[in-house]
Amino acid sequence: MNNEKALTGKQRAYLRGLANGIEPVLQIGKQGVTPETVDSLNEVLEARELVKAAVLQNCDEEPRSVAETLAGRARAEIVQVIGRKIVLYRRSKEKQGITLPKSK
Repeated sequence: MNNEKALTGKQRAYLRGLANGIEPVLQIGKQGVTPETVDSLNEVLEARELVKAAVLQNCDEEPRSVAETLAGRARAEIVQVIGRKIVLYRRSKEKQGITLPKSK
């Protein structure tokens, strides 16, 4: 995904906890993952680092597949896929936002 090592279980759990309090800011619908969706995701990831997206019922793709596509195109990490909700994380290039727990 990105050029850092993958998230550890502890870091992923921490990010899942943070994601509980946020609402989805992206919706993936009938057209699936479009270049515009990826552009929006990149903007939100740079600003917030942690993003929740909703895969709408009219989307033909499975939420896990959508998450993998989004993560690959945005060079982000999948934090979790629960039902039709996806949580993605990518460290901001410009600012230090979320401080992850140490991996050891």
